[in-house]
Amino acid sequence: MSDRDAAFQEYFAARSDAMRGTAYLLCGDWHRAEDLVQQAFTKLYLAWRRIERHEALDAYTRQILVRTFLSERRRGWFRFESTTEELTDSAAPPGLHPEDRMVLLEALAKVPPKQRACLVLRYWEDMSIEQTAVVLKCSEGTVKSQAARGLQTLRGLLSQQERVR
Repeated sequence: MSDRDAAFQEYFAARSDAMRGTAYLLCGDWHRAEDLVQQAFTKLYLAWRRIERHEALDAYTRQILVRTFLSERRRGWFRFESTTEELTDSAAPPGLHPEDRMVLLEALAKVPPKQRACLVLRYWEDMSIEQTAVVLKCSEGTVKSQAARGLQTLRGLLSQQERVR
């Protein structure tokens, strides 16, 4: 095994779980998240020898992941199907109600993809507006407006679900 392959393998082992969590928040399905992570790391591996700044690998990998997600959402021929009604998620931290998390994830899955990407990057990944704009290849104003619209959409969906209960 070359040094290049060993370095990539080490990075993959260390960061794939975190990227899988981000992918899940983007797509709402663990199986699809696994596919997105696999595609993102495949693209990363193909560019591995050209990468000079290994301290920025997380940002670059996250950028690949989000762009892969958005690219697939734009394709009209690709249909997303839920394979099960049961969520295969980990247990909620003590003091939180698992139902609330399920409701939030269900609502997040209904937010339009670009808005969802903004919400995940800004509030889950805790990225700045500037960092989010770089990842999404858009202006800072677009990030602000997409995040604001995403939050508004999410709040509306959550209030609808609250009324149904």
